[in-house]
Amino acid sequence: MKQQEITKLSVEDVKKKITDFSDQLNKMKLTHRVAPIENPIQIRKVRKTIARLQTELTKRETQA
Repeated sequence: MKQQEITKLSVEDVKKKITDFSDQLNKMKLTHRVAPIENPIQIRKVRKTIARLQTELTKRETQA
């Protein structure tokens, strides 16, 4: 998810996306521990997306 897409989301959507991506990250980590997934770099991409979403949420909360 690109930064431009994140800035267009509302605060509620950002929170929802954080929970969705966090669940996805946990599932990917568990799957990777049991049997290696084809592309482990996906885990890194999801983790960075969560960080971008959390940064945007923090930025909006400090402005309000």
